[in-house]
Amino acid sequence: MTGQVPDFSIHELHLPESLDGLDGKVFRELSSVMDAMVLETWGNLERASSAQARLAGWRDTPYAVSRHVFARVDGRIIGHASCEVPLKDNIQTAWLEVDVLEGYRRYGIGTALLRTVEGIAKAQGRHVLQAHTEHPIGLAGAEGVPGGVPDVAPGAAFCLKNGYTLEQASRFSTLDMDHNAEWARLEFAAHSKADADYGVLAWTNRCPAEYVDRMAGLMGRMSTDTPAGGLEIEAEDWDAARVRQLEDTMLAEGQTALVAAAQDRRTGELVAYTVIYLDPAKPGVAEQDDTLVAPPHRGHGLGMLVKLANLRRLQTEYPAVGRVMTFNAEENEHMLSINVQLGFKPAGYDGEWQKRIK
Repeated sequence: MTGQVPDFSIHELHLPESLDGLDGKVFRELSSVMDAMVLETWGNLERASSAQARLAGWRDTPYAVSRHVFARVDGRIIGHASCEVPLKDNIQTAWLEVDVLEGYRRYGIGTALLRTVEGIAKAQGRHVLQAHTEHPIGLAGAEGVPGGVPDVAPGAAFCLKNGYTLEQASRFSTLDMDHNAEWARLEFAAHSKADADYGVLAWTNRCPAEYVDRMAGLMGRMSTDTPAGGLEIEAEDWDAARVRQLEDTMLAEGQTALVAAAQDRRTGELVAYTVIYLDPAKPGVAEQDDTLVAPPHRGHGLGMLVKLANLRRLQTEYPAVGRVMTFNAEENEHMLSINVQLGFKPAGYDGEWQKRIK
């Protein structure tokens, strides 16, 4: 779109009970527009959530609530913004998201959406605002830029213009599942280091009741033991109820979770874990999400051990999956090294941004 600044309006989204019928019409339209935004950035929908996943994932929980707004031009949805606030910890923080279709940028629509969700955050007493931007590898201006987040890229330039500071860069990597020639050698090395003292457990979707308290302890460490750059992130308090809430949400989203965990044979404690998520709406792709090794147990090959166990299981049980996505902080050199050895290759970078308000 070029020329005259278009008339636009901003509306609050009311989540429907379901995707069906008239009640879900606006949500379905918004979800389709968000898919179009992902296509504009990445050229495919591998990073897009399904409409079912968005609807379930945006519902309020005891741990976080969110509000969503959208912009219309000539009756058509052309932009979206959200504000999510945690309720149990990080209670000074709000997570914001803003996106506008390419043809409607530079008309002040994105700024108006941002001001709306910043106002929502401020009204809820939040003073630390965090957001992220996405940058495919090979993007013009990214060559030689530390972390691959060029300040001339549209999202980065928008953040800088509005007072946000880049606090961390995350590498977005993908693995073609047929690139596994080195896995046998890596498995042998990992088992040689770990087998005397550690075993591997596996489950789907719901953690066995006898391990859920131990799993909660590990998941709580994800907020403190993984690199956060300059982002202000407080420790999260996880218990069995919070684990179950996350599991319930992922199931409502239609996702399947494959979990591999390392158990200390001497104490019975869970000391490492990794998760792969699958969405039937995207049968050819999976996402490797959290991976953590508790600090006292590092140096025993457990990160490689649990990741390979989960990838082998994925390979056997979901042979249609041809690609796995994952994200790692650029400063997380050890985990990046594991992923590179497994065959992951950089596909892009995400910028993690922050602004403090009064």
